[in-house]
Amino acid sequence: MKSYWIKGAAEGTSLELRDVPVPVPGAGQLLLKVRASSLNRGDILATIARHRADVARPGGVDAAGEVCAIGPGVTDFAVGDRVMARAKGSFAEYVLVETVLATLIPDRLSWEQAAAVPIAFITAWEAMVQYGRVKSGEWMLVAGASSGVGVSCIQAGKYLGVKTIGVSRSAEKLQKLKTVGLDVAVCADSQSFTAAVLEATGGKGANLAVNLIGGTAFPACQESLGDFGRLIVVGYVDGMMNANLNLETVHAKRLEIAGISNTPLTTADRAKATAGFNRDFLPGLVDGRITPVVDRVFPFDRLSDAKAYVESNALLGKVIISLS
Repeated sequence: MKSYWIKGAAEGTSLELRDVPVPVPGAGQLLLKVRASSLNRGDILATIARHRADVARPGGVDAAGEVCAIGPGVTDFAVGDRVMARAKGSFAEYVLVETVLATLIPDRLSWEQAAAVPIAFITAWEAMVQYGRVKSGEWMLVAGASSGVGVSCIQAGKYLGVKTIGVSRSAEKLQKLKTVGLDVAVCADSQSFTAAVLEATGGKGANLAVNLIGGTAFPACQESLGDFGRLIVVGYVDGMMNANLNLETVHAKRLEIAGISNTPLTTADRAKATAGFNRDFLPGLVDGRITPVVDRVFPFDRLSDAKAYVESNALLGKVIISLS
């Protein structure tokens, strides 16, 4: 089968197309014929230390596809099922999926829409629910609102009754985000949005801040929080891995700070997050209250073009690779 591999290059990463054997599912696994996969910055850019690709590795971390074989002991899925899941090596014609990470695709979703779900919405669940403990009626700040996870946070926030503040330098993107549930749009750079957040929240500050930008936005996220606020660090689009930490603010407001990364998670950890997503977000995807935002779809043989497009930061939502 054809499979794209990612390797670190002088600037960023490069892609290599290889012919490799079709994998065979083991106990508790499914073999998926991949119909679509999404591009995720942490995977394709490999800028974070634990995501680096100094040695070439299979690319892609989530997929939507059709079950074409099942491993020993599998009873929850059958050949022919439409499935979406986090799965390493999904920039390929076939990929192995752990059944505990697999979710049946709602009938209303296309392959491309389904491929936009796993990483983005499960990461959003971890940031908002598992660590952010956000509640209906609370304020959530999303710094880097136009990213795949950012859009998912806004959509899931509306679904849960959370009031959302989105930060972006693009007024056009913010206007589009209004159509999928954004309450307050803040057009600002990554360092100067605190005043707008405090104004929107009546001076109290946000209950939760999801930082998808990186180090340049960290201080403003911190200062934008109210008492007992939670700050979740998800991404580093700006490439800034260091930031100033105001200990007085952390102490005085009793802030909590957490990071979200898939790298150290065990299969059991990932299964817990998948189960949480299935319980808290999936019903909205089934009944139509949440529809994944797909920015552009590229064919499989144009993966390099899709990667360049993501690196340009022009996207709003998810970029998808189609093998259908």
